[in-house]
Amino acid sequence: MTKIRGARERARVEVTAAIKDEARRQLAAEGAAKLSLRAVARELGMVSSALYRYFPSRDDLLTALIMDAYDAVGQAAESALAAPIPGAAPIPGATPSAPGAPRTSVAPDASAPAPAPAAATRTSGAPASPVGSSDSSSRPLTDQRARWTALCSAIRAWALAHPHEYALIYGSPVPGYTAPMDTVGPAARVGMAMIAIVRDAHRTRGLALPPLDQELRPEAERLTAQLAPDLPPSVVVALVAAWSQLFGLISFELFGQFNRVVAERDMFFTQAVGRLAYEVGLLGPLSGSAPPR
Repeated sequence: MTKIRGARERARVEVTAAIKDEARRQLAAEGAAKLSLRAVARELGMVSSALYRYFPSRDDLLTALIMDAYDAVGQAAESALAAPIPGAAPIPGATPSAPGAPRTSVAPDASAPAPAPAAATRTSGAPASPVGSSDSSSRPLTDQRARWTALCSAIRAWALAHPHEYALIYGSPVPGYTAPMDTVGPAARVGMAMIAIVRDAHRTRGLALPPLDQELRPEAERLTAQLAPDLPPSVVVALVAAWSQLFGLISFELFGQFNRVVAERDMFFTQAVGRLAYEVGLLGPLSGSAPPR
C-alpha cells in the first residue's frame, strides 16, 4: 500500500508541475487575464474535470504561480545573500531557503499592486553619525555595500530571465483576482533579505541614520514595529523606499521605459542601487558624508 501511495503522490506532483508549466506558457502568450483552466487542460490532453482535482479554479492556479514566482525571486535574493563575495564576509545566518519554505516575517499585503517608485529625499548635509557597535574588528561597511549590490543584481537577473513571472507579481493586477494571505510569506522574502543586510550593518559597524521628517514619525514607527523592530525608524522608512525604487528600476527596464533613454543598463543599475545603499545608511568606510558619484 505504501508503494502505491508513493506512486500516486509522485504522479500528482508530476501532473501538477505539468499544469503549472503549461499555465506559464499561456501567461507568456496571452497574459494572466486570459489564463483559462479549460485551455490548459486542452493543451495537456486532459478533460477539464480532471484538472479541477488539482486546481479547483483559475484563481487557485494563479495563486500557485504567484507563490512560485515570489519563492523563485526570493531564493535568488537569499542565495546572493549567502554566496561568497571576494572581500566580503557572509551575513550571519544567511542561507538560501528552498522554494515554498515557510516564512514567519510580516510583509506588506501581497494582494496590493506593486508600489510605484518612491522618491527618497534627504536634507542638506550629511546623515547623522553612525549608530550601533563601533568594534573595529567587525566587517567593514563595504562588505554590506557589496552584498547589497549583489542582492539587487540577483533580483534584476531573475527578472530579466523570467519576465512573464515578474510581470505576474510586480506588473498590473490581474482583473478579478485577489491574492490570499498564503502569498504574504513568499512575497516577504526579498524584503527580508534586504533588511538582513542593513540589520547586519546596524549590529556591527553601525549605520548612518537617514533624516526623518517629524510628520512621518508615527508612520515610521508603525512600519518599524511591523517590519524590523530592531532598526531605527528612519532606516526602515528608507528601506521601504529603496525596496520600491529597486523594483521601479527593474520594471522600467523590463517594460521598455528605458528604451532610447538608458543605453548602459548594467552600469546604470549598479550606480542606482549604490545610491540606494547610501540612502539606507550603508556608507563606505572612506566615503564620509558624500553619496556615490
